[in-house]
Amino acid sequence: MVEAFLWGLFGGAFLLAGAWWAYRFNPGRVLIAIVMAIGSGVLFGAVAYELIDEALKTQSVGRVGIFVLLGACTFAVGDWLISRRGGGERKDSSGKQASGSPMGIVFGSILDGIPESFVLGLTVLQGAVSVPLLSGIALSNLPEGIASSSGLKVAHWAPRRVYLMWSAVALASGVSAAAGYLILDPASGLTGALAQAFAGGALMAMVADELLPEAYEVEGVLTGVLLVVGFAISILLDAL
Repeated sequence: MVEAFLWGLFGGAFLLAGAWWAYRFNPGRVLIAIVMAIGSGVLFGAVAYELIDEALKTQSVGRVGIFVLLGACTFAVGDWLISRRGGGERKDSSGKQASGSPMGIVFGSILDGIPESFVLGLTVLQGAVSVPLLSGIALSNLPEGIASSSGLKVAHWAPRRVYLMWSAVALASGVSAAAGYLILDPASGLTGALAQAFAGGALMAMVADELLPEAYEVEGVLTGVLLVVGFAISILLDAL
């Protein structure tokens, strides 16, 4: 469990690194969008090879499909509720967060990190942390931290306030990874394959709702190509 917590904390720390980068260097939106699109592709690959493929080894296609859909719907409902409470523009880099709610931004960022961290805990339970998944988390969290923090900087948030927020999100990511490890302990009697499918659906919904729209706003039609580049990277990492 401790190992899962530390890996989750490590993945969440890339958000904090992105915040530092945003306040220190003022990165351009093009670079942020490129990394975000590639990271999305890596995460999609991790879902396909680390979660769905594994779930199908012990469960029927129909049952796995239902739980993938349930995971996506659960994330969508949570994202909708948080958007109504001022967290809808949490990843914008132009400062739209100024019109939102600080707590909405915090809770929205935690919601975004729960599926990927939970899945990371699952992979530790299976014997070793997933390199493709960890890479995808890093390549999505870093630009997310940069984009969100750039917007918060424009909205006149103090650096200390932003660093504290991302530290809390990183801690929540560690707790989520530990939860993924504990909940799917064989002694708990829960069906790991269905939880994998549920988490995979939530993770895909997060990528589609939160990462790709921001990337497409900058990169346009190249977003699809960059997504496939990330997916190919995920395949290569899985083959190592």
